[in-house]
Amino acid sequence: MEREILDTKRKALKINLNHKIYGTFAEIGAGQEVARNFFTAGAASGTVAKTMSAYDMTFSDAIYGVEESGRYVTQSRVFKMLKHEYSLLNERLSSEKYGDRTFFAFADTVTTLNYNKSNDPHGWIGLRFQVDPQGEPNDIVFHVRLLDTDAALQQNILGIIGVNLVYAAFYHYQDPKTMIESLADNLTIGSVEIDLISVNGPAFANINNILLNLYLIAKDFSDAAIFDATGKPRLAKDLLYKKDIMILRTKYLQKSNPNFSMLNKAVDQFVRTENVIEENLSVLIEVLMSNLLSSEDAVPTEVDLEAVAKRAEEMCKTGNKVIVSNFARHNKLARYLDRCRPKSVGISTNINNLKFVFNSSNFGDNYTSQLLSYVSDMFSKNVKLFAYPFLDKKTNEVITTANMPVTPDARSLFDFLKINGYITDIQDYSEEDVKTV
Repeated sequence: MEREILDTKRKALKINLNHKIYGTFAEIGAGQEVARNFFTAGAASGTVAKTMSAYDMTFSDAIYGVEESGRYVTQSRVFKMLKHEYSLLNERLSSEKYGDRTFFAFADTVTTLNYNKSNDPHGWIGLRFQVDPQGEPNDIVFHVRLLDTDAALQQNILGIIGVNLVYAAFYHYQDPKTMIESLADNLTIGSVEIDLISVNGPAFANINNILLNLYLIAKDFSDAAIFDATGKPRLAKDLLYKKDIMILRTKYLQKSNPNFSMLNKAVDQFVRTENVIEENLSVLIEVLMSNLLSSEDAVPTEVDLEAVAKRAEEMCKTGNKVIVSNFARHNKLARYLDRCRPKSVGISTNINNLKFVFNSSNFGDNYTSQLLSYVSDMFSKNVKLFAYPFLDKKTNEVITTANMPVTPDARSLFDFLKINGYITDIQDYSEEDVKTV
């Protein structure tokens, strides 16, 4: 049975008419758009204990504390807001009158498009809420990128997604897939990207945060998710901004661990050729949400998200940061990383993937334009490919860029990329390394 999607006003009204739901709204940076939806829906006195905006930094610091980073649109800020506002609810509304209420504190800290349209509009949105009266609180926190080209439209989107969050928390928390899906209710396609979500609390005791972030990719809210070595979801820009990044690409159905000996050789070569300072190096293992590299553009519908999540967890346990993506082609990965403004990027990949790209028979009539687009996306962003050799079991020959088959219409461009160091072989490998790739 299809889920009934209520419009924003009906969602807000349903919450307002639910006597048990009661709480506060604290919004910084884009007006009080979420609270406004609850007021205009009617009967808001049944839901809203308080609304506030602390736009001035001095006021904000006095209420929520100083941010060491000096930035206010951060995950740290939204958690401080949630903690402060939720504690006030319990402190001030402790009488018997509120004994049957489930409290919530909503918070967001957002920057919308500035007058010169020169910034990156984004924000952190969170909710701390009870499932049962007097129960322990639960948290839902996520990061959004606002993609509309008008600040007023972005404010409107923020209001809608805030209502969706409150509604999802109280009515869909037991069904994580529906909870994720419902965050986009009544939103225009392409208006927002949700690229990180994290939940915590007894209501989510059996929820895997890695899997939850994979739902975002599967539902086209985001292209990728990044996790630190503990499996905690992280914002790409927080981990990778101005870093020298080396990524090893793997497929989620790959049974064995990556060849770490070969990866270490690729990292050493990257550090040496790009003059990388060790403290600035960030190495990630990519788990692709497809068992095919280069030949597909999208996540296949039959992808087993639980298997992908398990693979990502296994890679985190190796002590590495992990990125899960649907970037079947290297250039899409490069374009995504470029948003983090890295200093340099190295991509370690099996040479079979290059063989696919530089073979026109794998593409349609517009191969030349596709290849030029691929090269432009990849190598205009300070990206270099480090190719893993492999052993051709039919001929018992080791395949490198020197003897890799390339169709004549791609040969000149391929040679140009090799001569100028954009594509290079991983050096100093052993016979055993080749056998295990």
